Amino acid sequence: MKKSSKYHNDFIVDRLTNSITNTISGDSFPTEVSLFSKSDLKQTGKKSGWLFDWKHELDLPDREVYKLTIFNNPNIIQGLNSLTAKADHVFIHLIENAPFNKGKEKLYEGVAGNLVAFACRLSFQRGSSGFVAFHSKTNLIEHYIETLHAQHYGNHLMVIDTSAATRLVDKYFKS
Repeated sequence: MKKSSKYHNDFIVDRLTNSITNTISGDSFPTEVSLFSKSDLKQTGKKSGWLFDWKHELDLPDREVYKLTIFNNPNIIQGLNSLTAKADHVFIHLIENAPFNKGKEKLYEGVAGNLVAFACRLSFQRGSSGFVAFHSKTNLIEHYIETLHAQHYGNHLMVIDTSAATRLVDKYFKS
């Protein structure tokens, strides 16, 4: 039986930050986004608390998987996203915070927002005017409208347009 690859995202944008912020100290840490590779898989399994099968995402030919890390600390993954660059937009299949960045005891805020901003920047870089789309769980549609200024296009489809994408890219990425 073929494993389904269509998800309804349920990431929480806890806070839009300039990078990611330590919830204990309040210190802000610059981040970088780079391609996720097979060698990174040992950190992202179910035994480590990750919910999604990132090996499966990595194996899909239409997907690019990226990891968010703190600058100069590339070995600790803060979050992951799986994207497809289409002709007129970037589609976010999945975003997942590292297990230690979830819930009330999370270590860092701003991870999901950072990964969405990266998708927007990639859309600009690939000539799609910042347009990003993703499927949302029903109970989070309003959350994405409020936090990301995404637009709801019916069913579960959410779209981030050029204006909203510019705001996110300017927040997270300095020219």
